[in-house]
Amino acid sequence: MVKVYKPGKVAIVLQGRQAGKKVVVIKQLDEGSKEHPFPHAIVAGIERYPRKVTRRMGQKKLAHRSKVKPFIKAVNYSHLFPTRYALELEGLKGSVTVDTFKEPSQREDAKKAVKKWFEERYTAGKNKWFFQPLRF
Repeated sequence: MVKVYKPGKVAIVLQGRQAGKKVVVIKQLDEGSKEHPFPHAIVAGIERYPRKVTRRMGQKKLAHRSKVKPFIKAVNYSHLFPTRYALELEGLKGSVTVDTFKEPSQREDAKKAVKKWFEERYTAGKNKWFFQPLRF
């Protein structure tokens, strides 16, 4: 079977609270794990997308509207829709692992690292399509 969900692959969540949100695959677990006995992927996605900014806005307003609210989650493969796009994951390599979900403090630290990485990408102007919500 061909591996579709490689690290860095962008997908769309189809089911659950984050349905319709874009995510990037951080790690794939084809065999499952003890906690999740089904093929799944650990993903980081955008729960609240940054808002539209214009030239007339001041620095303070621009900074406030450029904030991103991320989420990290283990998602079943059947609830993901792969896209043709991919992101480089150099900044997220060690921040989110399987052990991250065991303790809430680790999860919060990982979320902060993901938030920082997403906001850096957004302000740099890279991967603009990833930071726009789906229109359907």
